[in-house]
Amino acid sequence: MSDLRFVHMGFGADAVDYQEAWDEQRRVHAARFADEVPDTVLLLEHPPVYTAGRRTDPSERPLDGTPVIDVDRGGKITWHGPGQLVGYPIQKLPRPVDVIAHVRRLEEALIRACAEYGLETTRVEGRSGVWVLGDPVEQRLGGLSLDFDPRIADEEFDPRMNGPEYAPSNAGQRREDRKIAAIGIRVAKGVTMHGFALNVNPDNRWFDRIIPCGIRDAGVASLAGELGRDITIAEVVPVVERHLREVMAEAVLAPRVIERPAAV
Repeated sequence: MSDLRFVHMGFGADAVDYQEAWDEQRRVHAARFADEVPDTVLLLEHPPVYTAGRRTDPSERPLDGTPVIDVDRGGKITWHGPGQLVGYPIQKLPRPVDVIAHVRRLEEALIRACAEYGLETTRVEGRSGVWVLGDPVEQRLGGLSLDFDPRIADEEFDPRMNGPEYAPSNAGQRREDRKIAAIGIRVAKGVTMHGFALNVNPDNRWFDRIIPCGIRDAGVASLAGELGRDITIAEVVPVVERHLREVMAEAVLAPRVIERPAAV
């Protein structure tokens, strides 16, 4: 792979408007496709904003009509804002492109970064991103068994209309699975766009106004919340950079294998 460069677009008081960052992604994407720049990771914070991927269902958006920016990445609706480290890796992949392998590399780098702080995280089958696993289901919700959990019987259960005990931001108190880093990408012309959002120390109540990533039976987490101490974006940035560099350097970027039926 080519050399990997990191660009700090803005944090804290210099948080970057989502549209500005999106425009910069497209500019760097075009330059990477033309081999004018190396693989690049844009790192930043955003002011509060909801963004919706192509698979977002209308029922997952804010009930009060809060504006949502529709974007061209995969996945569903999420929130970006203060206390969340956002990374947009713009990387040229060999063709045919292996999108899943790219997602797994991002997950691996973030899993390693969390482990450096003593927090064990993992993947969840069928759900992209990085997760903190909860307790066994029979021990969750303060001893409430599955028979009494309304989400089990109602696929359209809406936590936003059923009180704070079901809010995504309270998943840690319920000891449920909770996502600490979301991933949503797009690959165009063999070059990646969009990327990851790692919850460092945000106000996770922003997630309570939506159905984060379309998932109704789990919630969200943050490094600060899980570790029980203050932790800053500035502290986390170099750790995430190092693990992204290591994982991408270790990766053997090879075209996705396409299995073809044997000739008869």
